[in-house]
Amino acid sequence: MDPRNAIAVSATLHCLTGCAIGEVAGLMIGTALGLSTGQTIALAVGLAFAFGYLLSSLPLVGAGMSPGRALRLVLAADTISIVVMEVVDNAVMAAVPGAMDSGLVDPVFWLAMIVALAAAFVAAFPVNRFLIDRGRGHALHHAHHDQHDQHDQHDRHDQAHGSEHR
Repeated sequence: MDPRNAIAVSATLHCLTGCAIGEVAGLMIGTALGLSTGQTIALAVGLAFAFGYLLSSLPLVGAGMSPGRALRLVLAADTISIVVMEVVDNAVMAAVPGAMDSGLVDPVFWLAMIVALAAAFVAAFPVNRFLIDRGRGHALHHAHHDQHDQHDQHDRHDQAHGSEHR
């Protein structure tokens, strides 16, 4: 597989995971609270963005980036992908008869959700590939990781061989 396709698949799956967690959590909360369909969708979309950004930020913060810088990078890298996913996901859910009116225990809901998330992946993959090809999107994540890895390799080299720079 072309390395850029592999990065695009990884980026798309990363966003899809956050979107799926947020969508399902929002639908569960909205249903439990008796919110209207519009309110439940708004909650689910908001949580999809929140979880998408959170899941993308955690590895960056874990690699030593400040939370503020990580969030700025993630906002720049993931917003377009999440927007595409949410538009497609919600359009498919709205197009499947009975999906929006079904409860969380109804197989129609879960089958529609699977189809909606698969369609969202298919729609977002070329967006992520386009962004990566232009040094945007998850390419920004990988650029940070590459710089971090090079810095770590330099530090290990200095520790192993001594350094006049210290």
